Amino acid sequence: MDHVKHSFGNPAILLLFFVGFLCLCFWSSSYITNPLSVFRKESLSTQSNTTNIRVPQDELEEALSKASMANKTVIITIINKAYADQDIQADTTMLDLFLESFWLGENTRPLLDNLLIVAIDQTAYNRCLFRRLNCYRLKTDGVDYEGEKVYMSEDFIKMMWRRTQFLIEVLKRGYSFIFTDTDVMWLRNPLIRLSTNETEDLQISTDYFLGDLRSENHQINTGFYYIQSNNKTIKLLRICGFCQDSRDLRVVATVHANCCRSISAKVNDLKAVLRDWKQFKYASYKQLANVTTNLGWSMHQRCSKSWN
Repeated sequence: MDHVKHSFGNPAILLLFFVGFLCLCFWSSSYITNPLSVFRKESLSTQSNTTNIRVPQDELEEALSKASMANKTVIITIINKAYADQDIQADTTMLDLFLESFWLGENTRPLLDNLLIVAIDQTAYNRCLFRRLNCYRLKTDGVDYEGEKVYMSEDFIKMMWRRTQFLIEVLKRGYSFIFTDTDVMWLRNPLIRLSTNETEDLQISTDYFLGDLRSENHQINTGFYYIQSNNKTIKLLRICGFCQDSRDLRVVATVHANCCRSISAKVNDLKAVLRDWKQFKYASYKQLANVTTNLGWSMHQRCSKSWN
């Protein structure tokens, strides 16, 4: 973890899938559900002239403090019962696959110490505690977040807003964070690839590189896009996902099950991703260079059919 700590000398990084009102002033709706993004907590604090007030120790503060790196940076994911508990026909869960990717990934196991799992229902919270993880129970009175929330449904959008409100609260407490969706497989440590440039307020993943981002005021630099808007600098990071595969397994850090509508389809195709990754690792161990070069991802068949 020493490498990670030095890479984040300034606790400035937040990866979030949905940045809510912090980003709506300069962000198009096409980026509403990006799985990874980086936000500098200073961007929030510098907008206020109020004196920092010490927040009393409570359950959230205790959970953040336990999971944070030395520079008060935390990796956060949010789960509900649909992601943490098996249905009758399932043999695994999204949470299980997510954690398995840290086990199978390169230099990713130590990152579990800095992962805070935020459960938005009791079943998910109990599952987290059973796995001996860093857990926090996010309570919302009068709202049922247990079941699967289909992409862009009314309940899905409500859940995204609740998530945004929670992430803002984390920032207000002086923490920076990396937000990751649970359907992202961490196959290599992506933190060492993030910029520590203090002028960048937000680093966020994108499913595609859209043509209109290549227009004036947008700079393409080593595979990333920079956008200047409302005095904020946003860095778009290209990641591998089901929308747009990276065929070279030698450079992939994370794989996101995007462009997929249902949890069951995601789970099915992510199991194939981990199986492909294990084959790649075995070939690499055996130093089969010709094999590792030609290996690629299996087709995401269930996700492709999930839109029917």
